[in-house]
Parts: sequence; C-alpha cells; structure tokens
Amino acid sequence: MASVLGQSIKRVEDKRFITGEGRYVDDIVLPKMTYAAIVRSPHAHAEIKGIDSSAASSAAGVVAVLTGREMAPDLIGGLPAGWQVDFKNGDTMKEPPHPPLAVDKVRYVGDAVAVVIAETPAQAVDAAELVDVDYNVLKAIVDVVKATEPGAPQMFDDVPNNIAFDWGLGDEEKTDKAMADAHHVTAIEFDNQRLVCNAIEPRCAIGDYDGARDHYTLYTTTQNPHVIRLLMCAFVMGLPEHKVRIVSPDVGGGFGSKIPHYAEEVIVVWSSKKVGRPVKWTAERSESFITDTHGRDHATKAEMGFDQDRNMVGLRVKTFASMGAYLSTFGPCIPTYLHGTLMQGLYTTPAVYVDVTAVFTTTTPVDALRGAGGPEATYLIERLVDQAAHEMEVDPVELRRKNFIPPFDGVNQPGYETQVALVYDSGDYEAVLKKALDMAGYEELRAEQAAAREQG
Repeated sequence: MASVLGQSIKRVEDKRFITGEGRYVDDIVLPKMTYAAIVRSPHAHAEIKGIDSSAASSAAGVVAVLTGREMAPDLIGGLPAGWQVDFKNGDTMKEPPHPPLAVDKVRYVGDAVAVVIAETPAQAVDAAELVDVDYNVLKAIVDVVKATEPGAPQMFDDVPNNIAFDWGLGDEEKTDKAMADAHHVTAIEFDNQRLVCNAIEPRCAIGDYDGARDHYTLYTTTQNPHVIRLLMCAFVMGLPEHKVRIVSPDVGGGFGSKIPHYAEEVIVVWSSKKVGRPVKWTAERSESFITDTHGRDHATKAEMGFDQDRNMVGLRVKTFASMGAYLSTFGPCIPTYLHGTLMQGLYTTPAVYVDVTAVFTTTTPVDALRGAGGPEATYLIERLVDQAAHEMEVDPVELRRKNFIPPFDGVNQPGYETQVALVYDSGDYEAVLKKALDMAGYEELRAEQAAAREQG
C-alpha cells in the first residue's frame, strides 16, 4: 500500500458543507425545547446590590428566570483553570472563583448575572431586558501594567496588586551578564494588543436533562469535548462522568476560542434540570465579541544584545500578560509554557531569560487564539532583529543568516536544545529564508529601493 505521507488527499466532508447539509448545534431542535437569553453586566466592575426579575418572570412565554442565588443551593462550583502555573518563589497561583452566574460582583462587561428561559428566542430576549439589576459601579482597570501598581482598583480581596502569578524561564544571571557585556543592545517596548476571535459560527449550547435516567446531555460548539466533560463534571457540577454526554457536531471555526469551558455550558445544563426541559442558548454576534475569550494583550519590554561581530549574545524579556477578569481554561499556560518556551526563536542566542507577570484586569478572560503564545514570541524576536539591523546599519537578511541555528536533521545531527527548555527536532532556516527571498524577488526589491533613493 502506498504511503499517504506527502500525498494530496481529497477531502471527503466538503460536499455536505457546500450543499447546506452540515449539522451545527443551532440546527438541533429537541422536543419541548426552550430558549435562553443571558442578562449581562454593562459595567466592567460593579457590585450587585440586587436583582429584580419580577417583570421578566411575568412576561409572555417566560418559563423561568434564574440567578446565581438559585445556583448556590445546588453546589455549582466555579469554572476552573485547567493549568497551574506557580509563582517564581514556589507559591501557588491565585485562582479566584469564577461563578457561571455572578452573585456579588461583576468583573467585566458581559459577565453573566441571570438567565431568562422562554418558549421562543425572541421572548427570552425581550424578557431579559426587563430584568432590573441594581449595580454599585466601581472603578475599572484595563491597563495591564497599571493594574499592578499601588492604589490600583483591586478585583479580588485575596489577590494583592491583581497579580495571578509571576513566572520566569531561562538563566537570569547569565543573561544579565551577557547584556551588560554586550557591544550593542537593541531595546523595544510595545503592546501586543488584545484581539477578539470571531469564528463564522457563534457559540451555542443545549442542555438536556433526562430525569428518568438522571442523565445530562450537552450539545456544544467546542474544540474540546472531553476536557469540557472532565472540568464540568469534576470541578463545577460534581457529577460522575458516566452521567454526562458531550456532543460536538460540526463546528464552524474555532481558532482557540472554542477550547475553553464556558459559563453558558454550565448554565444550560443546570437550568435544564431546573425547568425539566431542554434549554438552548445561541450567542448573538455582539455577544460573542464580549464573551468569547480574547487573545494576547501583552505589554512587553525586550532587549537583544550583540557582540562586535554582530553575533547575538543575549535576549531579555519582561512581559505583563493580561488574564482578563478570571483564569480561563488554558489561560495561564499561554504566556508561559506556550510563549516563553519559544523565545529562542531560530537563533543561537546563548543566554535567554523571559519574565512574565500574569495580571487580572476588568476585561474579558484571555485564552488561546491562533497559535496561542507563538505569534507573540515570534513577533517579539523578529521585531528586535529588524530594529537591531536598522541600528547597526546592516541588512536584516544578513543579520539573520549570521545568527541562524545551523541546519540539523535530528538524525545525522542531533536535535537543537534551546535555552528555554525545548529541543527542536530538525530545521534548515537559511534554506527556507532563501526560498522566501527568491519568491519575493528580494535582490530586485533592494535594487529598486536604491534607485528610488538616488532619485529622491
């Protein structure tokens, strides 16, 4: 049998998608199904003084209006982070509770405070507007660096300076010495801005409790069904896994934002048992912007040192990474183990140290997005190389070639061990760069630039 490796394999799923035969969560209609609308905070930071749901409860078609106060007796826990990152001194990271429905305080615009369940989506949305929440608005803090400064608004009583954890990787002493001895140091300071993921299919969840079997089914738009079941059962709802089935049909784009365990998944499963009927929630597009996890949001200072021959001698990075209002499922590992471990890049830098402070801010929680930590690291390194080339008046292509890790295949030459805990299995970076330069017509471009400059 011929190997499939390296061959062009025909896709088998396209026909049903392009003919409208795909099956997404929002396509699913169950008997006696109801529809949920989430009442969300319009404030980034506020105390909840009270919730009056009387008008909503008596509105047309409304089956129930539920709040965090109703969740408490059922012992519904907070949404957990699925990754622990300790402080540099060994202390455990700060992980405040993340209730699916806020009870005493909201910490970002979009934080869920109540769910309205009705016979139709329109009736649920209309009734949700009748829920009256009395807020005591507090000062918001969205700047990731200022959030750690004395006097900044404190989001949690037991999280001093809003710092979830600090973390470091590499040899700090060796790197400090390399930078002190460097002939030339290039320094940059920049924000890798917060991004909103925006898949074509908005998130959707259906909770279906079967009272006869005491069994729960969750239909959800997720990239991560097995982890959703683990977290929801073990940490949030206290259910044995054999009592819960997670169904993830076709998913119309994920890109990381459909990895985390979300509050709405818990809300529909829990409320389905409360009302004795299936409950469906589908995000509106504007709702997705503020409730789907965001990406990145780093404030960074970085330095790259060179010797007299323009060889890289050190890389030192200090990053403040916003976690948003709560620690999302994989949020803690994104700026650390998926970001800091990539700080070697493609170069033979002999000393690297990266220092990350993870910070709570009154913003949507942050999690994976399109590469999850990798694009941030690559941008940082390559931006430094370009800036260094400009400062030292050398072609950025030549500066890269000079500092590339030499070709290695992992067989005839061993894998390359970096200064930040990884071993690369193989690589030929100069060959890849040469192909890109040939495709781009780099030499011709440089000649055109020179001619244009001569002409003013």
